[in-house]
Amino acid sequence: MYIALSLLLGALFGGLSPAMVLISVSLGVYLWLVSGRIRVTAVRHGWWQRGGWALVTRLIAAVAVGATAAQLGVAALLVPSIKLGWVQVDGGMSAYRPAATLMYWLNTAVVLALWTGIWAGAHSVRQARQSELARLRAEARHSLLERDALKARLNPHFVFNALNNVRALINEDPARARELVTRLSNTLRHALDHTGNAEVSVARELEVVDDYLAVEAVHYEDRLRVVRDVAPDTREATLPAMALQLLVENAIKHGIAVVPGGGEITIELRREGEALQVAVSNPLPLVPAARGHGVGLAYLQAQLGAGTVELQCSGERMVARLVVPQ
Repeated sequence: MYIALSLLLGALFGGLSPAMVLISVSLGVYLWLVSGRIRVTAVRHGWWQRGGWALVTRLIAAVAVGATAAQLGVAALLVPSIKLGWVQVDGGMSAYRPAATLMYWLNTAVVLALWTGIWAGAHSVRQARQSELARLRAEARHSLLERDALKARLNPHFVFNALNNVRALINEDPARARELVTRLSNTLRHALDHTGNAEVSVARELEVVDDYLAVEAVHYEDRLRVVRDVAPDTREATLPAMALQLLVENAIKHGIAVVPGGGEITIELRREGEALQVAVSNPLPLVPAARGHGVGLAYLQAQLGAGTVELQCSGERMVARLVVPQ
């Protein structure tokens, strides 16, 4: 477009001389090459991540260097052509006087700056849209993860089993039925009250686990046996809300529930340096499940930040280990 416009203006106001054609075509081609190089360099080296002033100064410098390179390219073609008599220009070689050369450079820089500015503005708009889309996608993934974690916290099978057990105990053992309702209410209230990045003390989390295990004990009876090994200095430590409950729930779902005769769940909490070490283990089923542990674990890993959660087999048991920086 630049070449076509230059030739049109030359034809309208001065006639299309061979020199005018050479200058217009060569300058257009060099500007196309230079502008392309500026775009590639800016994107490849992340100029948009350096802030406003850093971006502007780099673009200005690129335009200055690019205009100089384009004019040198034109001169490399035009000067030999003038000396060899292939083209004629007014004034001959005197057309490259310092003042005239500066004017040529300024005209080239203005054209290149306008094009670079238009491209930079369009690219900035694209970058802003992409950043907004990335933010919205991240929020959507986080919302989906929170929804899945909430479903894990409010396991429908756990709730249905608890309600069925309450119904069975109402006539048989009303006092125990009332206690079961209280335990279930505490568990559900804690799950609903603590969402997002909430943290609680180990002492509070153990209370929730006790309520949860009391509800499950009605369902599994003697099949569920729990061994606790909690160091006294861990009770004031903090961890993500429902973290320990999720590990215990996984141990029951993937261990006690699928092992004939049930088994023993161990809960261990220790402090090592500036980290809280949590380990929950359960017996492995004779036939491995198609999908292993994992309910809520992805959400839990997201909540831990610098902490870690991992699963590993140890003999005939599965151990879930949690490291929570304090």
